Amino acid sequence: MLEDPKWELAILATVQGFYEKLLEQFVGGKVPLPAGLEDVASQPEDQVQETLALMHRWLRVLELAVTPAMLRRALTADTDPEIAEAMLRYYTRNRDSSNQHRDKTDLVVTFLYRHPRVPGQWERRGYGLDGALPLSPFEIALIEILADTETPPLSEEHAQILRPLDQCQQEAQNFPDLNALLQSQIISRVREFKRSLGTTFYRPGVLASIARYNAAFGRIFDQLFLNATAQIKKLADEVKELGGTILGSLDGVDVTVEQVDELEETELLLADYATASERFERISKLRKTLEQRPPMRRFPRSVSAPGSPATQGRVVRPVVDLAAMRSQVTPQQISTEEVKLRRVEESIRVFVRVADLKFRQVVPMRFFNLILTAAEADAYAADYLEEKSVRAAVARVQLRMVAVLARMTTELGELRRAERSPSLWKLHADALVTLLEIERALTSDAERIIPQGPTAGTEGNQEALKASLERLKDCAALAIEALSAQPDEKAAAAGSAL
Repeated sequence: MLEDPKWELAILATVQGFYEKLLEQFVGGKVPLPAGLEDVASQPEDQVQETLALMHRWLRVLELAVTPAMLRRALTADTDPEIAEAMLRYYTRNRDSSNQHRDKTDLVVTFLYRHPRVPGQWERRGYGLDGALPLSPFEIALIEILADTETPPLSEEHAQILRPLDQCQQEAQNFPDLNALLQSQIISRVREFKRSLGTTFYRPGVLASIARYNAAFGRIFDQLFLNATAQIKKLADEVKELGGTILGSLDGVDVTVEQVDELEETELLLADYATASERFERISKLRKTLEQRPPMRRFPRSVSAPGSPATQGRVVRPVVDLAAMRSQVTPQQISTEEVKLRRVEESIRVFVRVADLKFRQVVPMRFFNLILTAAEADAYAADYLEEKSVRAAVARVQLRMVAVLARMTTELGELRRAERSPSLWKLHADALVTLLEIERALTSDAERIIPQGPTAGTEGNQEALKASLERLKDCAALAIEALSAQPDEKAAAAGSAL
């Protein structure tokens, strides 16, 4: 697969920026940067590879400082999904076998699963890329996010290795209380299972299953833990009302009301399990000794979520010279985009062929529904694409026009979401500019195919191709408008869109 060094640089710069802001509170100020990394966004073309090597080394240093527990606290509902996706790309490309690297990947992919950009989108049904096995929408999203990373989907045979995870999820649903869950050792068993996967852990199909399990198990664990602490706090309040100070005895040591008052459930749930496990065990045991007391009463607690480094301040993207950008598109950028377009074509073709005839013209994409004309749907279902005929030539061009339309629409959405991140905005702007150059060449090809005048048997092909061409031109016009807009206009819109 062709690799765009600027794309990789944008990924690394995003991870670097997130890590540095995360560490600022621990070092009491800005993290000093190595020479050469002060402004990577404006690196000359001939220095990109050198900068990449330097940034990889710097990130290895930052990795030693950022722990999974720190990352868990930093990933809040306010965290920009663009940053989380960049981090996932970085983790899966490195595929480090260490526990810390795997745990960080685990946390990021679970964050993306728990915070979909479109509410409820992971509950919808997906389609298999082979036209047979259905994929979950989240796995489809991961395949798209990691499209530039060598992480092929799991085969049906490999998917059997995930059965232990399904069994653990079913087991977790039956735990009556926190004590039963902890006594089962299910947490350590699942951690060992994840470790045993090796680099297979980083495949989209595995990551999707792990994220789904983590989200389901997390809800169960959090509820059982909060149930246990709520009962303990209720009993502590009753003891205080009677003037007492001792709640009970645990392992021969008195537990005081004051100690219970200092218990911070949210802080414990945000901590790394390996660090907090002993306290989980003690709470579970204390809850067990008091299980004969009256039923618990829930007391809601007001908790302020920690601020996300991703949302502090507003950065407006730079002004761009669209004409200059279009003139500087390289053959490598075109080739890289062609790979993505072929994947989009194949995904749409699979959907059209397996979908019900009544619904095949509405193709679910990552953030939107792609509407096909009847002629476009027929072209994607056609079995005559290899013919040397007018209808085959028209169908082939229609396939590519639809793919370019889908990619442009995706990149336009990404462009709007990246307003506060200049490096990511520039990355999506570059992709749109490349697509505009592809659209220009594709339009020329289509206009050559369209007959100069109606001839027998070509009227329908001519009109269908014209309709697809008009849709593509309209989308290209929207892309040009978005890229040409002034930054202050875009920033105003970003406040509501993000």
